[in-house]
Amino acid sequence: MWIPVLKSWRLNERHYGALQGLNKSESVAQLGEEQVKLWRRSYDVPPPALELKDPRHPCHDPKYVGLHPEDLPATECLKDTIYRLLPYAQENIGTAIRDGKRLLIVAHGNTLRGMIKYAERIPDEDIAELNIPTAIPLVYELEDDMTPIRRFYLGDQEAVKKSAQSVADQLKKQ
Repeated sequence: MWIPVLKSWRLNERHYGALQGLNKSESVAQLGEEQVKLWRRSYDVPPPALELKDPRHPCHDPKYVGLHPEDLPATECLKDTIYRLLPYAQENIGTAIRDGKRLLIVAHGNTLRGMIKYAERIPDEDIAELNIPTAIPLVYELEDDMTPIRRFYLGDQEAVKKSAQSVADQLKKQ
């Protein structure tokens, strides 16, 4: 059996700007839990941006050869991540679903939060509290017009709850 795999930088995890590469608990210890949570979980407040010359800027990563540095994020909030994701989602994911294909989308938590926010029209102020369990498949059932009917996680529901809580607890001081 052959399963096609499509890759796109638009599905990448959001870029955390000046927080990129920093340990979460160290960030909290240095900057405070509330500030780090605001940057990491709010819908429209990004962390401080990286300069193009910063080696953590994605323009220095060989994966992005061929893309203009100005097109790559120097920092992102969830709103920016959704804006980056939507062209790919509408053109590739939406088209495949409308064509009757079943998809497996593998992406990072914030990218998935962005997809869920967009699909379910979750209000900006509520999205920070959505905790997506790591590495547990999420299934969507959709109407013909792609409106979600329901979503559910596969597997043991107690393990799903524990994993989601673990994600929620990541920013708590150690």
